[in-house]
Amino acid sequence: MSCHTPVCDGTFENIPIIDLEGAFSGDEALRRTLAQQIRMACTDVGFFYVKNHGIAQHCLDEVQKVNEEYYSLPSEEKMKLHHKTVPNFKGYSPPMEANIQPGNKGDLHEGFRIGWEEKCGDPVFQKASRDGVMTGANVWPDKPENFRTACMDYYHAALTVGKKLFYLFALALDLPEMYFDDKTVYSAATMRTLHYPPQPDAPDDKILGIGAHTDFVCFTILWQQAGLEALQVLNSREQWINVPPLPGTLVINLGDQFARWTNDVFKSTVHRAANKNTVDRYSIALFFGTDYEVNIEPIYTCVTAERPATYPAITAGEYVRQRLKAMYNE
Repeated sequence: MSCHTPVCDGTFENIPIIDLEGAFSGDEALRRTLAQQIRMACTDVGFFYVKNHGIAQHCLDEVQKVNEEYYSLPSEEKMKLHHKTVPNFKGYSPPMEANIQPGNKGDLHEGFRIGWEEKCGDPVFQKASRDGVMTGANVWPDKPENFRTACMDYYHAALTVGKKLFYLFALALDLPEMYFDDKTVYSAATMRTLHYPPQPDAPDDKILGIGAHTDFVCFTILWQQAGLEALQVLNSREQWINVPPLPGTLVINLGDQFARWTNDVFKSTVHRAANKNTVDRYSIALFFGTDYEVNIEPIYTCVTAERPATYPAITAGEYVRQRLKAMYNE
């Protein structure tokens, strides 16, 4: 397995499913076999499902419940924590405020963004001393009462999955297994809970739940509500491939930071979502990056004479900040 092998052409027609049970094994050979599977998914598709991820069903049920309650609140209640009134994009964003795909009219979803904080203790406190340009404590709504608890339980459970994935990504890139440890000390992961109103007979293809885009960070861990399709991924034949929710799985997709970091060995794939169902749809995306002060520049195993470095260095925090400003037209 070498980071110097050519990137596949991306003519995929389905999304691979990877069993993460081996990620928690003490058997290094088993972890390396799993890393090979992940490498193929990262170079061929840029998306994959994971099963046996370790997040308990009751945790998923509870975070879905509180988000259904939160998004059913009146607009004026949710707008009390509008993200433009708090630091660095945290808090609530209403439908149609963002427009991630140039030429579209807006993204028909509402969301609530949080960042890292301790699971227990004072909810106002957040260890953000090294967050740099993305620093800022979380804000929390008064209703529903257990919104913070349920979101933090899921956030930290998903964070554990993300840290395991970083070990496997390192092996997949011919790097020491702990390569990313000192670059992810402060858990630079932000999470958005999302509500997509139904648009079963949408007459305007310029209004989607979220337009075609790639994600900003290293990778995203996505929980999708059971039974409701919305997510689609674009292959190199310009065909939209459905990514339906599968029982017991999460969806992992690579982002632009990883594409930059791996000198385009790993694929950051265009995707979109539209809730064509007749009922509301909920999802949760945890965007996993590096500590914000880390320089993102091509990793040494991904640069050769045949594949010279193509991206200038930029700190992770500054890169995310620039992309968020563009998303919200700031």
